[in-house]
Amino acid sequence: MIISNKLYKLARKWQRRALVKHRRISYPRSVVASEGHFIVYTTDKKRFMVPLEYLSQNVFRELLRMSEEEFGLPSEGAIILPCDSTLLAYVISLIQ
Repeated sequence: MIISNKLYKLARKWQRRALVKHRRISYPRSVVASEGHFIVYTTDKKRFMVPLEYLSQNVFRELLRMSEEEFGLPSEGAIILPCDSTLLAYVISLIQ
């Protein structure tokens, strides 16, 4: 039989562990974007470094608007665009 004090300590320990696992973000944050670029991710978790000048393109504005509708505005973490990596690579190649 477990003493109530030990049970309480055990429950607190598991709650702390659950909180730590819940806070983890699955996207790598160690690499920072080069100057004049921003980082976006696709739905298949591919990372793209895009020049800031592409924000003037209607395609990127629309993708960012759709991302806001679908995923909301990220307070911290990555911007996820609602497309796969193949489509985003194609869009970037068209703009270049």
